[in-house]
Amino acid sequence: MNIRELKHKRSKLGSQARAIMEEAQAAGRRMTPEEETKFDRLMDDRDALDQDIERAERLLDDDAHRVDDLPDDGPTGRQTEELASQAVRAYFLGGRANMTPEQARTLVAGNDPEGGFLVMPEQFVNRLIQAVDDAVPLRGLATVNRVTMAESLGVPTLDTDLDDAEWTSEVGTGSQDDSLRLGKRELRPHPLAKRVKISRTLLRKATMGPEALVRERMAYRHAVAMEKAYMTGDGNQKPLGLFTASADGIPTTRDVDVNTSGTGFVHNATDGYAGDGLIAAKYTLKPQYHSRARWLFHRLILAEVRKLKDADDQYVWKPGLGDRPDTILEIPYILSEFAPSTMADDDYIGMLGDFSHYWIADALSFEVQRLVELYAEANQVGFIGRAETDGMPVLAEAFVRLQSNDTVA
Repeated sequence: MNIRELKHKRSKLGSQARAIMEEAQAAGRRMTPEEETKFDRLMDDRDALDQDIERAERLLDDDAHRVDDLPDDGPTGRQTEELASQAVRAYFLGGRANMTPEQARTLVAGNDPEGGFLVMPEQFVNRLIQAVDDAVPLRGLATVNRVTMAESLGVPTLDTDLDDAEWTSEVGTGSQDDSLRLGKRELRPHPLAKRVKISRTLLRKATMGPEALVRERMAYRHAVAMEKAYMTGDGNQKPLGLFTASADGIPTTRDVDVNTSGTGFVHNATDGYAGDGLIAAKYTLKPQYHSRARWLFHRLILAEVRKLKDADDQYVWKPGLGDRPDTILEIPYILSEFAPSTMADDDYIGMLGDFSHYWIADALSFEVQRLVELYAEANQVGFIGRAETDGMPVLAEAFVRLQSNDTVA
């Protein structure tokens, strides 16, 4: 099934789910348990198709960027890139001893003649970063800066603004205002390392090639560590997370209470509508951010959000049609497996924000070390990948966090 057929099937499933929801809504009632079961099954199938479409598009994009398909930018550029690719392949298969002198000179190497680090070529790093971006949805929305020379990236902030301008005469200039104060948050890439083990036999026989195999596993392992830090990191030698209340990132003044019962959202008029909390969050965020804003939830929280109605008995979640994304109160959403997933009192349960105001600073070099003997008895080869990155929210007003509160009326 090609991408177009997958998208058509996705749209059909969304239409079927919408029909169930609208039938209950037209009758002035909630969905029956049988309807909810069918609705959830349709949406689970639709989510699975989303993943299939994403994988198919990634494969298509990867095919389009293969070295053999690159435009010819002259013999020197093409030969250098091909030599770097051959050097990486030789290193992954047999270590530095398996590389020719010319290949060894292509990669910047450490001092250890066999087990030292090699700095991967730009082509390898770019594909690794792209794979991480696909696996970590926040990176695709955030502002990513490459720090190549300086040790850190300063983010100027306006800590105290001037007062409003004053109405005055033709020659007047208004009173002097000394309240303007500038501050600076600093993004300093911190070391991040992950180790993977791969069968020697698989390295030799894998159809995708050893460099692609190692890159795929490295991307996954780094993506998991990054995603956890982007969500809940404390900022100590790691990124400052979105769900970590901090004066350096998003303070508690940007939190909005959402009525929950402790185990799920409240749905009745006596205790209040949880949908009202989402509406309050949407309009706590200034409208100039709405066009780029996204909701961020864990899948378990989204499962509850899909069933919410507002005070007018209208569902706040709407399935998209065709290529249009699903929305909550007209705003698309993204999912993270490492966003908060519980709804106890005072838990964070999600957020709304313009994630371009989450800044990430990456050091450009990415190093890989091949472990020669450590896993020899298991016929495996170990690889350690090392990167340097940092991240933090740089503009608090671009975000609104949702906090569970059992007592909101």
